[in-house]
Amino acid sequence: MRRDVIHSLLVANRGEIACRIFRTCRDLGITTVAVYSDADAGALHVREADLAVRLPGAAPADTYLRGDLVVAAALAAGADAVHPGYGFLSENAAFAAAVQDAGLTWVGPPVKAIELMASKTRAKELMGGAGVPLLAPVDPATAGEDDLPLLLKAASGGGGRGMRIVRELGALPGELLAAAAEAASAFGDGEVFAEPYVERGRHVEVQVMADAYDTVWALGTRDCSLQRRHQKVIEEAPAPGLDEGLRARLHDAAVAAARAVGYRGAGTVEFLVSAEGRPYFLEMNTRLQVEHPVTEAVFGVDLVALQLWVAEGEPLSAPVPPSPSGHAVEARLYAEDPARDWQPQTGALLTLEVPDAPGLRLDTGYTGGDTIGVHYDPMLAKVIAHAPTRTEAVRLLAGALERARIHGPVTNRELLVRSLRHPDFAAARLDTGFYDRHLADLTAPGAGDPATAALAAALAEAVRATASPGPAPIRFGAWRNLPSQPQVKRFRSEPDGTEHEIAYRTPRTGTPEPYDAPGVRVLAAAPDRVTLELDGVTRHFDLARDRHRLHVDTAGASYTFTTLPRFTDPATQTDPGSLLAPMPGTVVRLAEGLAPGVRVEAGQPLIWLEAMKMEHRILAPASGTLTALHAAPGRQVEVGALLAVVQEDPDATPVTAPAPASVPAPASVPEENA
Repeated sequence: MRRDVIHSLLVANRGEIACRIFRTCRDLGITTVAVYSDADAGALHVREADLAVRLPGAAPADTYLRGDLVVAAALAAGADAVHPGYGFLSENAAFAAAVQDAGLTWVGPPVKAIELMASKTRAKELMGGAGVPLLAPVDPATAGEDDLPLLLKAASGGGGRGMRIVRELGALPGELLAAAAEAASAFGDGEVFAEPYVERGRHVEVQVMADAYDTVWALGTRDCSLQRRHQKVIEEAPAPGLDEGLRARLHDAAVAAARAVGYRGAGTVEFLVSAEGRPYFLEMNTRLQVEHPVTEAVFGVDLVALQLWVAEGEPLSAPVPPSPSGHAVEARLYAEDPARDWQPQTGALLTLEVPDAPGLRLDTGYTGGDTIGVHYDPMLAKVIAHAPTRTEAVRLLAGALERARIHGPVTNRELLVRSLRHPDFAAARLDTGFYDRHLADLTAPGAGDPATAALAAALAEAVRATASPGPAPIRFGAWRNLPSQPQVKRFRSEPDGTEHEIAYRTPRTGTPEPYDAPGVRVLAAAPDRVTLELDGVTRHFDLARDRHRLHVDTAGASYTFTTLPRFTDPATQTDPGSLLAPMPGTVVRLAEGLAPGVRVEAGQPLIWLEAMKMEHRILAPASGTLTALHAAPGRQVEVGALLAVVQEDPDATPVTAPAPASVPAPASVPEENA
């Protein structure tokens, strides 16, 4: 008999995970309550909830991290339970205790289990006693050459902050100080430990689900090796290429870890598996993981429903989990530019449409028309594919991402497609160094045809300019070389900046025709679709507009163009040496002593911006003198804002400065999407 029946649930989170939990609640007839910051007032999770409570402010520290405000919101809305999602307060033992002290049901593990696993060093000691395999710790004070390479890790928190790889003994003291400082800033705890760094290791984890009646399920393995900055990008279940002996050892170790802390609910035990197939415990995440959908697909379960069931005091349905079936792969779609040091992107999301087909699932916190702001993680959605085999699941996911219509800020969509189709991924040659080795190739210009896409954009714009509202598509068999004056449209490809100049004719019929384009026949033209025959092959180009930008989607490729004036306006040119903000954000600090008149060196970090939980360094483009400084700590800046000007030395060798470097921001904000 149920002890704590849940009728109304508040989700102490935002975005995709809040929407995903609401979906299960609707299926179960549970009333949903959202909390939202001022920046999220119009967000999808707020629109989907039955009730919503405002948390005044925009920064996470003032809103989603304020446990007292969240508990008060639950009481005000009449909720009888709280689900933390992932990130923010999900692994905060004090918050879990406060929820229970308020008489609310906590949809999560026991407070004691959260406390025991909160510190990686304490967790490792506990796991060692439970027989879980561990990497032997290394004392940095006595480390020698034989101990290299070393991995320094923060004892608290996650998301890759406070983490350093040390390959030279002389660098160890400085890296220890840097890691400790970053950990203290990010998590309020400067404890750092060292352990051997496993080259080409795989990140493999086991999903566990436990009830209060001593039943613990090990719901298979997941491989999460494809990571950037120690954050996952592509995950799959089951982890490929593991022999049955290793799988059994991982399952047994995960169950032992859960039993060692009296675990209840959903949790994940993470391991590093060496190239030789030896597993080592990393940590236990006492919450639902971002990648939980791949396990749901393979085992045919709803992990959120099981969390609610266990929180209500009910036992799991059987002593062993359901049998798995097939393979599932998940890709995280981020608003970021992998070719520019993974810089997060912001702005209006005009379109987000992913094909709907058997075996595909979309979990998202955004729809077309929403705005991607600077305050939170840049993940737009998760796309999940499930099929009988790994090959089929990977192909289904890559094809769905390729056909998706995503218009707005730059995303990692193309990187995801190329990753899924990379020979190493196809052959399951997986390890955490995948992007270190392949990023340059995965972000190199593709084999697409932006010039033809720009031609389609020019024809569509010409039709739109001459058509009356609501015209029928203009269809004709071929363009004719009529004696009318050629016209020109100019576009710039985003984000690479390549310019395209397209010439076309507009005869008296009003139908635009490409000028001097052998091998091209126009089969149909309309403002939103152009069909061209290119050397005998028919291709369709779909168009959408966003102010001065045009988005062109065609089979296998998508393009974004900015419409340019026919002639360049000299007033729009930026003075040499100008440092512009690459994105909207907040200036958090300046280089020591930075002021007009000081000398700077090429590549020297001058200004630090923070946006979307990432810190971005603005580097000097050349050696010379700082002649102007418009940035100041605390100042909010928009994209393109002039931050400073460096006058290059007349006799200096010109240097092309690298793109602004980005690292996780050292702010007291847990990663939403660890």
